[in-house]
Amino acid sequence: MLYNQEAVKANIRNRAGKRVFFLGQGDTLTPSARDWLTGERIDILPAREAAIHSYRLPDGGETPEKPEQMTHLRGNILVEKTHPVIAFRGAMDTLQAEILLAQPAVDTATRQKLEDVLTLCRNILRWEVMEEPVQVPRMWGLTPDQIRHHSHFPQEHYGQPHFMPSWQDGAGILQLNKARCAARAAELAAVHAFAGATGSCRDLIQLLNRISSMLYLLMIQEKAKG
Repeated sequence: MLYNQEAVKANIRNRAGKRVFFLGQGDTLTPSARDWLTGERIDILPAREAAIHSYRLPDGGETPEKPEQMTHLRGNILVEKTHPVIAFRGAMDTLQAEILLAQPAVDTATRQKLEDVLTLCRNILRWEVMEEPVQVPRMWGLTPDQIRHHSHFPQEHYGQPHFMPSWQDGAGILQLNKARCAARAAELAAVHAFAGATGSCRDLIQLLNRISSMLYLLMIQEKAKG
């Protein structure tokens, strides 16, 4: 398999608190993928080293096999599948799925804006899993505070007041609204998983709040098109 930069980013793993990439025998990297790994100081390890031979349990014990009711929190650390962080990751998967379903229902410009939101969602999930610092970016040229203001005063910025969705609004707005609801659910899951957290986790929760605002702004823009 040939790994490009996007595929490499999707397959970064955490071993003992360090980011690594496992490369299988016969697999290769594009020059840009290799340069990215080098720039990020991520070790390239043979795929045979990916296997985990001992798992750590929440009570401090270890087991050679992963129980079916448990899953990976990070590396070889296992938790119950009902763990709040696992529920948060599931909510993020659902949000990404809803964004993907919305993309075919909108025009090219809006589809690209959804791609920007999708990339941010994937980054959020990666930052959480890899315990990386959360980066708070500008989206569509707007700061998080500006996004919040635009979503509170849409008529000022887009000439379109707040509205309640109707079946008559069409598939585009309805799919965007469904994605917005999924963003709200992901935000609530994050609050539950990281209650009382500071720093990056607090930034993560704020970003999810802004993602729901961004999806609402796309609804506003679609509605303004008439």
